[in-house]
Amino acid sequence: MIEHLPVLLVVLPIVGGTVPLVASLFTDRAGWLVATVTVLVHAALAGLLGWTVWTEGVVSYAVGGFAAPYGIELVVDGLSASVVVLISAVALGVLAYARHAGPHSNAFYSQFLLLVTGLTGMTVTGDVFNLYVFLEITGLAAYGLVASGREASSAVAALKYLIIGTVGASLYLLGVGYALAATGTLNMADLADKLATVGYDSTLVLTAFGLMVGGLTVKVALFPLHTWQPDAYANAPDSVSAFISALVSTVSAYALARLLFSVFTVDFLEAVPGARWALLALASVSIVAGSALAVSQTNVQRMLAYSSVSQFGLVIAGFTIATPIAVVGATVHLLGHAVMKGGLFAASGVIERETGATTLGGYAGMAARTPIAAGAFAVLALAMVGVPPAVGFVGKWYIVVGAVEAGLWPVVAVLLASTLLTLAYFARLVERLYFAEPTIREEAAVADGGEGTDGPRSSSGYRPDGGASVSTGMIAVVVLAAVLAVALTAAVPALEQLLEQTLPPLLNQ
Repeated sequence: MIEHLPVLLVVLPIVGGTVPLVASLFTDRAGWLVATVTVLVHAALAGLLGWTVWTEGVVSYAVGGFAAPYGIELVVDGLSASVVVLISAVALGVLAYARHAGPHSNAFYSQFLLLVTGLTGMTVTGDVFNLYVFLEITGLAAYGLVASGREASSAVAALKYLIIGTVGASLYLLGVGYALAATGTLNMADLADKLATVGYDSTLVLTAFGLMVGGLTVKVALFPLHTWQPDAYANAPDSVSAFISALVSTVSAYALARLLFSVFTVDFLEAVPGARWALLALASVSIVAGSALAVSQTNVQRMLAYSSVSQFGLVIAGFTIATPIAVVGATVHLLGHAVMKGGLFAASGVIERETGATTLGGYAGMAARTPIAAGAFAVLALAMVGVPPAVGFVGKWYIVVGAVEAGLWPVVAVLLASTLLTLAYFARLVERLYFAEPTIREEAAVADGGEGTDGPRSSSGYRPDGGASVSTGMIAVVVLAAVLAVALTAAVPALEQLLEQTLPPLLNQ
């Protein structure tokens, strides 16, 4: 039974996703209940799998009974188990938020479960081509969810996301082709052995690395390959923004780490230092450029989107440094960022519904009108900056220590500067919420052209439908995210222990 858990985690949301479509013949409101039951079971299986990995070690499953390297293998170790549990936890939180916030259609929840399938498959697969398959499933589901918004801008953002995402997936697939031509295998563990045999300086191997990593950096949204992300996050429904901001780039970053450690290995990075420095340079530029772009934004959700560009640069830098402590830090920040960023988008959605505020100017004095959501937003923002004892501080500290140990001083300087840059835009938001006088009046907003919930927003950043209903579940999700942003720090030692079985073979320590 235990060895079947990885495949059950993939199959379950596929089966669950078909039920709302069939239920549409009778009712259009069965989707949420079906999705919730499916994700609850998924969470239970993920928890059991995580416990099994903790107590017994790596779990692997040969699909169809065909042993690797000829068959498709699903493999779960400490790193992938942590991400699977994260997927289930975030999906449950978003479902609690979406119960009132919507969308409510059965088609939406079928796509939601399809996205859970793709994300889970990317996490547990041990085959580089199978990773491409789940990457495409994830992309198709995410495009559809972004387009589920009522405004035309949602469809435009989804189309842009589709075009750029397809380019990224195609680059990755081309890289898989070069890896196959060089080694004759697609299994990750077998590839690691045969790539070393072929030679890391082989043109085929170098081309495969460049294309596969380049394709995944598009999905992660590192600068300058990030252009799909701000529009997708800002124009999708609140529930979708919270879900994809927490998980889509997160799991893509995990896939990139898996590629670095399980396929090409640290030996490749040491044998080809130009590859390591190129990826570190890309990550460093992403950290600085993402923060600079975030500072220049007035729309809060676009600011949060550009913040992700910077934060994922930090994560990829940690993985590329490739010392045990840096990889632990990158993993901590990867998981913590999912909670913090998903919570920030959910909190911004609550603030918009209660006050109509959508921009930096509109947030002035809004803490008085929505104290709980504003408080949670402030805690999450400070956690993202890295104020102790939040999880954001622990992840960044570990990555900096890893860079110091590796003697990568230019990277250390960028990592330290990233905290100040993050503070630059989040401090402005918190200051506006609590210390600025409200400058927007409902009459002024109406005069500026507001037309209700689905109407255009005013250029002043205030929408006159502030006061829209917000459920207890939505508030609870936002508060829980803020609590977890601090409480997860206590789980870091346990996560380190869980990763111990992963790091020695991956990092050759």
